[in-house]
Amino acid sequence: MEDLNAALCLVLVVEGLFLLALPAVWKRMADLLQNLSERDLRIAGAVMVAVGLLALQLVRRVF
Repeated sequence: MEDLNAALCLVLVVEGLFLLALPAVWKRMADLLQNLSERDLRIAGAVMVAVGLLALQLVRRVF
């Protein structure tokens, strides 16, 4: 559970960094996401989950 909490905190840090450093880019990306279909968003979400899980496995094996 501690790892999950740490991971969620890191998500907030990364999201906050994007908003802090590139707010205009973040707003444009949010506008683009509005135009995508729910199917495309689900596919993108599934790809992100898969890549994240693979990266986590790689990081845990290397470090």
